[in-house]
Amino acid sequence: MLVDFGHFILKILASAWNMLNSSSGWMIFSFVIAGVLHEFLKPEKVQKTAIGSSRVSGVFWTTVSGMFIPICSCGTIPLGISMYYSGAYLGPTLAFMTSTPMINPIALLLAFGLLGKEVAVIYLITGFVAPMIIGITANRFAKDELHIGLKKKKEEPSLAMDMPKEEDTGKEEPMIQLEFEEPGFWEKIKSGLHWSLTELSVTISKYTVTGMLIAGILFNVVPQSFIQDYLGNPGLVSLLGITVIAALMYVCAVGHIPFIAALVASGAAPGVAITFLMAGAGTNIPELLTISKTIGKRAMLMYFGMVAVISNAVGYITNRLLMPGFTPVLNYDQAQHTISYANKMIVVMPGWLQNICSGILVCYALYSLFKIVKAKAGKRCMA
Repeated sequence: MLVDFGHFILKILASAWNMLNSSSGWMIFSFVIAGVLHEFLKPEKVQKTAIGSSRVSGVFWTTVSGMFIPICSCGTIPLGISMYYSGAYLGPTLAFMTSTPMINPIALLLAFGLLGKEVAVIYLITGFVAPMIIGITANRFAKDELHIGLKKKKEEPSLAMDMPKEEDTGKEEPMIQLEFEEPGFWEKIKSGLHWSLTELSVTISKYTVTGMLIAGILFNVVPQSFIQDYLGNPGLVSLLGITVIAALMYVCAVGHIPFIAALVASGAAPGVAITFLMAGAGTNIPELLTISKTIGKRAMLMYFGMVAVISNAVGYITNRLLMPGFTPVLNYDQAQHTISYANKMIVVMPGWLQNICSGILVCYALYSLFKIVKAKAGKRCMA
């Protein structure tokens, strides 16, 4: 019994590590970019732009920019959170975190070659419209989490220290203002990287590694024979069913297009492909957990609910438009031709580098755990 339990734990850890490897390199890269953005996108500057307001143009520009970045959903977490804590409104933040993992030029190329031009066109339109809807809705219905300056809830200590605090003392500002020398370019780079690699990375890694462990547990608890049997009968695969399957899998829009194309070629409805790519790329556990802990539960529920509803609605519309009479386009020669072009555009990190990046994220998570334990021990001593 004990040996079996040990094997089960090892399988969970192996699954979590493999999923972490698929995104850790991009996360480390995103930490660097997030630090630079955080330093140069100061809240007082961002709040004067479209993404620092509830204007639709802010949602539009973050959606479009996200559509051209070919990184996975976990890689978008540091960038999105950095934007939010630099003064971006909730709508542009969620729009960016939706469009980036959902669609990109490489995924669109693969969809065109493996799923057909009709599905690819619907995929492209959805990849733009869905983040726009999510962003506009988030700006309309968000409350305390709408804007960083209005947040009322208790923040993570490391991130809260960096937030601008607005105090109404009732006193007029002094007529004489002290002027400080503006830091140079490289000083800003160093300051941004210090914040990202010592504060943001610790918080994000804690939730990412935890989310990967939860995903690893689900992956091993849910019988794989059930998933295989379900997917083995493509004619019976429903939109709601594929949404659940996508939630249990760690889905990358680029890597899973050949998989979903094979499923459609075996008899699944074309709407299944759209629903799978949207729901799978946008609803992984690490991303949802991070949004919940760093922005708020309401933001996470709005995001998750809208992705699930929109993905199923678009899948249903796709089936109505293309069926009956839909003919899969996947064949070996065309698949090889399309994948070869896509592979030229994909940056694949070597295995040793993935392991190093995953190890760094785990160390960050353990350090965060150590800080929590130390803080609790300190409170007990004071009590």
